[in-house]
Amino acid sequence: MANRITRHIPNTLTCMNLFSGCIAGVMAFEAQYGMALLFIIISAVFDFFDGMAARALNAHSVIGKDLDSLADDVSFGLVPSLIIFSLFKEMHYPAYMEGVAAWLPYAAFLIAVFSALRLAKFNNDTRQTTSFIGLPVPANALFWASLVAGYHPLLVSESFHPLYLLVLVCLFSWLLVSEIPMFSLKFKNLSWKDNKVSFSFLILCIVFLATLQVKGFATCIVWYIFVSLLTGRKKA
Repeated sequence: MANRITRHIPNTLTCMNLFSGCIAGVMAFEAQYGMALLFIIISAVFDFFDGMAARALNAHSVIGKDLDSLADDVSFGLVPSLIIFSLFKEMHYPAYMEGVAAWLPYAAFLIAVFSALRLAKFNNDTRQTTSFIGLPVPANALFWASLVAGYHPLLVSESFHPLYLLVLVCLFSWLLVSEIPMFSLKFKNLSWKDNKVSFSFLILCIVFLATLQVKGFATCIVWYIFVSLLTGRKKA
Protein backbone atom coordinates (compact mmCIF):
# COMPACT_ATOMS: atom_id res chain seq x y z
CA MET A 1 0.00 0.00 0.00
CA ALA A 2 2.83 2.38 0.92
CA ASN A 3 4.65 1.73 -2.36
CA ARG A 4 1.44 2.30 -4.28
CA ILE A 5 1.11 5.73 -2.66
CA THR A 6 4.76 6.82 -2.78
CA ARG A 7 5.19 6.03 -6.46
CA HIS A 8 2.59 8.71 -7.27
CA ILE A 9 4.20 11.45 -5.14
CA PRO A 10 6.63 12.79 -7.83
CA ASN A 11 3.92 13.04 -10.50
CA THR A 12 1.57 14.64 -7.98
CA LEU A 13 4.18 17.32 -7.29
CA THR A 14 4.59 17.82 -11.05
CA CYS A 15 0.83 18.26 -11.39
CA MET A 16 0.93 20.86 -8.61
CA ASN A 17 3.61 22.66 -10.62
CA LEU A 18 1.22 22.67 -13.59
CA PHE A 19 -1.74 23.75 -11.42
CA SER A 20 0.23 26.68 -9.98
CA GLY A 21 1.36 27.59 -13.49
CA CYS A 22 -2.23 27.74 -14.69
CA ILE A 23 -3.08 30.14 -11.86
CA ALA A 24 -0.03 32.23 -12.76
CA GLY A 25 -1.36 32.39 -16.34
CA VAL A 26 -4.68 33.79 -15.11
CA MET A 27 -2.82 36.37 -13.04
CA ALA A 28 -0.80 37.35 -16.12
CA PHE A 29 -3.95 37.85 -18.20
CA GLU A 30 -5.38 40.05 -15.44
CA ALA A 31 -2.12 42.06 -15.32
CA GLN A 32 -1.57 41.06 -11.68
CA TYR A 33 2.14 40.61 -12.27
CA GLY A 34 3.17 40.32 -8.63
CA MET A 35 0.76 37.41 -8.15
CA ALA A 36 1.98 35.83 -11.38
CA LEU A 37 5.53 35.98 -10.02
CA LEU A 38 4.39 34.40 -6.74
CA PHE A 39 2.77 31.43 -8.48
CA ILE A 40 5.78 30.99 -10.77
CA ILE A 41 7.93 30.73 -7.64
CA ILE A 42 5.48 28.17 -6.21
CA SER A 43 5.69 26.22 -9.47
CA ALA A 44 9.49 26.34 -9.29
CA VAL A 45 9.39 24.90 -5.77
CA PHE A 46 7.20 21.99 -6.91
CA ASP A 47 9.48 21.52 -9.94
CA PHE A 48 12.51 21.30 -7.64
CA PHE A 49 10.96 18.75 -5.33
CA ASP A 50 9.36 16.44 -7.90
CA GLY A 51 12.74 15.31 -9.25
CA MET A 52 14.14 15.07 -5.73
CA ALA A 53 11.19 12.94 -4.65
CA ALA A 54 11.52 10.65 -7.66
CA ARG A 55 15.19 10.00 -6.82
CA ALA A 56 14.65 9.64 -3.07
CA LEU A 57 11.69 7.28 -3.43
CA ASN A 58 13.02 5.50 -6.51
CA ALA A 59 9.64 6.31 -8.03
CA HIS A 60 10.54 7.08 -11.63
CA SER A 61 7.64 6.52 -14.02
CA VAL A 62 7.25 6.19 -17.76
CA ILE A 63 5.17 9.35 -18.03
CA GLY A 64 7.07 11.35 -15.40
CA LYS A 65 9.66 12.88 -17.75
CA ASP A 66 7.08 13.90 -20.35
CA LEU A 67 4.68 15.22 -17.71
CA ASP A 68 7.47 17.29 -16.18
CA SER A 69 8.32 18.89 -19.53
CA LEU A 70 4.65 19.62 -20.23
CA ALA A 71 4.19 21.25 -16.81
CA ASP A 72 7.40 23.25 -17.22
CA ASP A 73 6.41 24.61 -20.62
CA VAL A 74 3.14 25.87 -19.18
CA SER A 75 4.54 27.28 -15.92
CA PHE A 76 7.82 28.59 -17.30
CA GLY A 77 7.14 28.94 -21.03
CA LEU A 78 3.53 29.93 -21.60
CA VAL A 79 3.16 32.01 -18.42
CA PRO A 80 6.06 34.41 -19.15
CA SER A 81 4.67 34.71 -22.68
CA LEU A 82 1.30 35.73 -21.24
CA ILE A 83 3.01 38.24 -18.97
CA ILE A 84 4.85 39.79 -21.94
CA PHE A 85 1.68 39.67 -24.05
CA SER A 86 -0.24 41.61 -21.38
CA LEU A 87 2.62 44.08 -21.05
CA PHE A 88 2.73 44.69 -24.81
CA LYS A 89 -1.00 45.48 -24.63
CA GLU A 90 -0.37 48.13 -21.97
CA MET A 91 2.59 49.82 -23.62
CA HIS A 92 2.63 53.21 -25.28
CA TYR A 93 3.04 52.95 -29.07
CA PRO A 94 4.34 55.83 -31.19
CA ALA A 95 2.04 57.02 -33.95
CA TYR A 96 4.14 55.35 -36.67
CA MET A 97 3.64 51.94 -34.99
CA GLU A 98 -0.17 52.05 -34.85
CA GLY A 99 -0.36 49.59 -37.73
CA VAL A 100 1.54 46.88 -35.84
CA ALA A 101 0.37 47.66 -32.31
CA ALA A 102 -2.38 45.04 -32.50
CA TRP A 103 -0.01 42.36 -33.78
CA LEU A 104 3.25 42.94 -31.92
CA PRO A 105 2.02 41.40 -28.62
CA TYR A 106 1.86 37.98 -30.29
CA ALA A 107 5.67 38.03 -30.56
CA ALA A 108 5.58 37.27 -26.83
CA PHE A 109 4.76 33.64 -27.63
CA LEU A 110 8.24 33.14 -29.05
CA ILE A 111 9.21 32.56 -25.41
CA ALA A 112 6.76 29.63 -25.13
CA VAL A 113 8.01 28.15 -28.42
CA PHE A 114 11.69 28.41 -27.54
CA SER A 115 11.00 27.14 -24.02
CA ALA A 116 9.46 24.00 -25.55
CA LEU A 117 12.53 23.61 -27.77
CA ARG A 118 14.78 24.08 -24.73
CA LEU A 119 12.93 21.40 -22.77
CA ALA A 120 12.99 18.94 -25.67
CA LYS A 121 16.70 19.59 -26.10
CA PHE A 122 17.33 19.06 -22.38
CA ASN A 123 15.48 15.72 -22.38
CA ASN A 124 17.69 14.36 -25.14
CA ASP A 125 21.05 16.03 -24.43
CA THR A 126 23.43 13.80 -22.46
CA ARG A 127 25.75 16.77 -21.83
CA GLN A 128 23.29 18.30 -19.36
CA THR A 129 23.49 15.84 -16.48
CA THR A 130 25.42 18.06 -14.06
CA SER A 131 25.12 21.48 -15.74
CA PHE A 132 23.05 23.22 -18.40
CA ILE A 133 23.50 24.23 -22.01
CA GLY A 134 21.41 27.34 -22.55
CA LEU A 135 19.25 29.26 -20.08
CA PRO A 136 16.97 26.98 -17.97
CA VAL A 137 13.28 27.73 -18.47
CA PRO A 138 12.50 28.39 -14.76
CA ALA A 139 15.25 31.03 -14.68
CA ASN A 140 13.83 32.65 -17.81
CA ALA A 141 10.33 32.73 -16.31
CA LEU A 142 11.59 34.27 -13.06
CA PHE A 143 13.43 36.95 -15.03
CA TRP A 144 10.35 38.05 -16.95
CA ALA A 145 7.91 37.92 -14.05
CA SER A 146 10.28 39.86 -11.80
CA LEU A 147 11.15 42.39 -14.51
CA VAL A 148 7.52 43.19 -15.29
CA ALA A 149 6.33 43.15 -11.66
CA GLY A 150 9.24 45.25 -10.44
CA TYR A 151 9.67 47.73 -13.27
CA HIS A 152 6.08 48.00 -14.54
CA PRO A 153 5.77 51.81 -14.32
CA LEU A 154 8.95 52.23 -16.37
CA LEU A 155 8.01 49.58 -18.93
CA VAL A 156 4.63 51.18 -19.73
CA SER A 157 6.00 54.72 -19.83
CA GLU A 158 6.61 56.63 -23.06
CA SER A 159 10.37 56.40 -22.49
CA PHE A 160 10.38 52.62 -22.98
CA HIS A 161 9.90 51.79 -26.66
CA PRO A 162 8.00 48.56 -27.54
CA LEU A 163 10.88 47.56 -29.80
CA TYR A 164 13.15 47.40 -26.74
CA LEU A 165 10.85 44.73 -25.34
CA LEU A 166 10.85 42.88 -28.65
CA VAL A 167 14.66 42.83 -28.65
CA LEU A 168 14.62 41.40 -25.11
CA VAL A 169 12.15 38.70 -26.18
CA CYS A 170 14.39 37.72 -29.10
CA LEU A 171 17.52 37.77 -26.92
CA PHE A 172 16.07 35.53 -24.22
CA SER A 173 14.51 33.21 -26.80
CA TRP A 174 18.00 32.73 -28.21
CA LEU A 175 19.53 32.25 -24.75
CA LEU A 176 17.10 29.37 -24.11
CA VAL A 177 18.44 27.31 -27.03
CA SER A 178 21.99 28.68 -27.15
CA GLU A 179 25.11 26.55 -26.68
CA ILE A 180 26.24 28.67 -23.73
CA PRO A 181 27.29 26.46 -20.77
CA MET A 182 25.45 27.46 -17.58
CA PHE A 183 26.27 26.13 -14.15
CA SER A 184 23.87 24.15 -12.01
CA LEU A 185 23.15 24.61 -8.31
CA LYS A 186 23.36 20.87 -7.64
CA PHE A 187 25.70 20.28 -4.69
CA LYS A 188 27.61 17.02 -4.35
CA ASN A 189 29.07 18.25 -1.04
CA LEU A 190 29.32 21.46 1.00
CA SER A 191 32.99 22.13 0.29
CA TRP A 192 33.78 25.75 -0.65
CA LYS A 193 36.52 24.57 -3.03
CA ASP A 194 34.16 22.35 -5.01
CA ASN A 195 31.23 24.80 -4.99
CA LYS A 196 32.79 28.27 -4.85
CA VAL A 197 30.96 29.44 -7.99
CA SER A 198 27.57 28.34 -6.64
CA PHE A 199 28.21 29.71 -3.15
CA SER A 200 29.43 33.07 -4.50
CA PHE A 201 26.40 33.28 -6.75
CA LEU A 202 23.96 32.50 -3.92
CA ILE A 203 25.54 34.96 -1.49
CA LEU A 204 25.15 37.84 -3.91
CA CYS A 205 21.62 36.69 -4.78
CA ILE A 206 20.65 36.99 -1.12
CA VAL A 207 21.95 40.57 -1.19
CA PHE A 208 19.97 41.33 -4.37
CA LEU A 209 16.75 39.89 -2.98
CA ALA A 210 17.16 41.64 0.37
CA THR A 211 17.79 45.05 -1.20
CA LEU A 212 15.75 44.94 -4.42
CA GLN A 213 12.94 42.57 -3.30
CA VAL A 214 10.70 41.80 -6.32
CA LYS A 215 13.22 43.31 -8.73
CA GLY A 216 15.91 41.13 -7.20
CA PHE A 217 14.85 37.98 -9.05
CA ALA A 218 15.48 39.58 -12.45
CA THR A 219 18.83 40.87 -11.19
CA CYS A 220 19.74 37.38 -9.96
CA ILE A 221 19.04 35.87 -13.38
CA VAL A 222 21.17 38.50 -15.13
CA TRP A 223 23.90 37.75 -12.56
CA TYR A 224 23.48 34.02 -13.27
CA ILE A 225 23.98 34.57 -17.01
CA PHE A 226 27.02 36.77 -16.39
CA VAL A 227 28.67 34.26 -14.02
CA SER A 228 27.97 31.42 -16.47
CA LEU A 229 29.57 33.35 -19.31
CA LEU A 230 32.56 34.18 -17.12
CA THR A 231 33.15 30.65 -15.81
CA GLY A 232 32.49 29.15 -19.24
CA ARG A 233 35.14 31.36 -20.79
CA LYS A 234 37.67 30.38 -18.11
CA LYS A 235 37.06 26.66 -18.75
CA ALA A 236 37.45 27.21 -22.50
